[in-house]
Amino acid sequence: MFFTSATAPGKTGVPNEDWVAATSDLIVVLDGATIRTDTGCHHGVPWYTRKLGAGIIAGAASRAQTLTGALADAISSVRALHPECDLDHPGTPSAAAGILRLEDDKLRYAVLADISIVLDIGSEIVVISDARVSQTASAERKEADKYLIGSAEKQEALVAMKHKELAARNKPGGYWIAAADPNVVSHALVGEYPRSAIRRLAVLSDGAVRAVEMFGLIKDWKTALDMLEADGPEKFILATREAELADPVGQQHPRNKRSDDATAVFASGGSLLNSLGELA
Repeated sequence: MFFTSATAPGKTGVPNEDWVAATSDLIVVLDGATIRTDTGCHHGVPWYTRKLGAGIIAGAASRAQTLTGALADAISSVRALHPECDLDHPGTPSAAAGILRLEDDKLRYAVLADISIVLDIGSEIVVISDARVSQTASAERKEADKYLIGSAEKQEALVAMKHKELAARNKPGGYWIAAADPNVVSHALVGEYPRSAIRRLAVLSDGAVRAVEMFGLIKDWKTALDMLEADGPEKFILATREAELADPVGQQHPRNKRSDDATAVFASGGSLLNSLGELA
C-alpha cells in the first residue's frame, strides 16, 4: 500500500486553515471557510479546524459510531470548548469535511460541503463533492469576478458575496457545512463502495481541486490520479501554485483570492485489501 499527503497554506506566513490526518483505516480532510466578516468568535478558523479534526478522529475510531455521528459529536464537542463566543453568529467559524473509513469489506465516506473524494474503481472514476456552497450568491459571485484580485472593488464585492453566502449557510435551499450545529450532518453526502473495487483514491480540499476545475492544468480526474500517483501530492499542489503565480490578479482565471490553502491525500495499492497504512 502506498499512502501519502501534502498540505500547504495559500500564503506564506498565514496559518493553514486546512487540516488533514489519518490512521490505519481512516482519512479526515477539513477545509476551513474563509472569513470576510465578523464571526462572534475570537478563536479563528485554524483553531476550529484543528479541534474539529481531533474530535472526528477520536469519534470515528469506533466502528460502532457512524461517520456522520462522529462528525456531529465533534461539532458538539468544539461548541462546548468556547461557550463565551457567540456561536449563533452567522459568521461563526466553519469547515467543509471529508471522511473516509475502511470497515471490513467496505469503504464508507461522508462529505459535508466542498471537499472532493475521487475514487478509481477500475471501470470508472467517481467524484464525490457537495457543490451547493458554490451555487449560492450567484449574482454576487459574478460581480466579484469582474474585478482584479487586490482591488478595492474586488474586496467590496467579496464582502457582499460573503454576506449573501452566509445568509444561505445551513438553511434549506442553501448549503450545509460544519459550524456550531451538529444537526447539519443529516445533510452530508454518505455512501459506501466494496473495498475490493477501489484501486486508488484521493481526498482534496477545494484549493487542490483548482488544478483540475479552475486552471485546466489536468484534463480529467483519471489524469489527476495518474499525476498524484506518479509525482505525489506535493508536486500536484506545486503545479497549482505555479498557475496561480502566473495569473496573480485573476485576469485569465477569475477567482476570490490568488492562492488558497490546498490539501491532497492519495492512496494506492491494487484493491486496497490491506489497511490504508500510516499517513506519510
